[in-house]
Amino acid sequence: MNELNSLLRELTPVVLGALVRRYGDFEACEDAVQEALIAAATQWPAEGLPDNPAAWLITVASRRRIASWRSDSARRRREEEAALLEPEPDPDPESDPESGPESGPESDPATPRAAGDDTLILMLLCCHPALSVPSRVALTLRAVGGLSTGEIARGFLVPEATVGQRISRAKQKLRGARFELPGPAELPDRMVAVQRVLYLVFNEGYTASSGSELQRPELTAEAIRLTRQLLAKLPENGETAGLLALMLLTEARRPARTDADGALVPLAEQDRASWDKRLIDEGTSLITRTLASAPVGPYQLQAAIAAVHDEAGRAEDTDWPQILALYDHLAVLAPGPMVTLNRIVAVAMVHGPLAALEQLAAGLAAEPALRDHHRVPAVRAHLLELAGEPEAAREQYLLAARMTLSMPERHYLETRASRASACDPRSIQTEA
Repeated sequence: MNELNSLLRELTPVVLGALVRRYGDFEACEDAVQEALIAAATQWPAEGLPDNPAAWLITVASRRRIASWRSDSARRRREEEAALLEPEPDPDPESDPESGPESGPESDPATPRAAGDDTLILMLLCCHPALSVPSRVALTLRAVGGLSTGEIARGFLVPEATVGQRISRAKQKLRGARFELPGPAELPDRMVAVQRVLYLVFNEGYTASSGSELQRPELTAEAIRLTRQLLAKLPENGETAGLLALMLLTEARRPARTDADGALVPLAEQDRASWDKRLIDEGTSLITRTLASAPVGPYQLQAAIAAVHDEAGRAEDTDWPQILALYDHLAVLAPGPMVTLNRIVAVAMVHGPLAALEQLAAGLAAEPALRDHHRVPAVRAHLLELAGEPEAAREQYLLAARMTLSMPERHYLETRASRASACDPRSIQTEA
């Protein structure tokens, strides 16, 4: 059953992309795809996997979409009392809604040649110019990235209801909209949202915002795969190159982020010999070339920070002044709540915990979105520990543990609370 669920998740953007390009009306196509997925989950375990699962799903979803279109058309005709008018043309006259799934559209140009390519196409389609960038990102994360509304909300640092309303309004706004791939002039605008989607999918995979597992490797792998494809299509785009470098340099640490029991291991305590040197070399080479040849952007700066961490053979060898300087640039170029918080960690390592605590208090006043985030008391606890206030640190660790929805992070924070008196500056969680 897990294998079937994984297959259906993989094929969802393939099928949705095919329908949206053929019929338009994103919301109606999404409903049809969901019905096809339910049919597959019911029929495939009993009847066996079809030879071409994507074609099966596209055919069934198309039949449901056509049936819904005809039903809506008939209702409108009845409401308008225009029974003698000619019916509207079938949106796809060559489709036979009575044909079975086995006659799937294997030669149909809407059928994707590669799932990855079709996923990128669907991302570009979802990032419609009629929508604001936040709405584009939220809709694409939900429809293509497969993230829940709660996961998206935690990525945006906004209430879940806000994201739900944003997605609902986006779908309503796209009713009747034409879905066309952007031309060269429009592509850069859509790229901003696509890059953000891939970044947030990777982050959710690297540190799951809820649940019993710290990491979701299938999400990080998919984000890296799609970013590679995006860079192959736009090799001169510096921010896409920076985003890929950031992912590679961060993913390189994944083997050391948990111990044998699945417990979180902070960056400073990780076995750096188990980091993936191949990914580090690739990411470092990519960001070095990009910084020398393209205008500097936020993803490039984050990749440069990750490279400084990865190049340190030991935690105590980390070049914190350089990291702080990079965060200073990032705070000017792309200010945001997490940039503020991560920069404060670097301030502690360069100027001491008291200076960092002062900036944390000021940062909370300037960044309301941080007030309810578990990382704030977690960072405060580390700083208090460094400042020689173990009891206050313990209270903040426990507060952070109560606030997080991630069980591995909760266990880690509770463990830190129990040994708060053993203050070790290397224990600060510095991963961005």
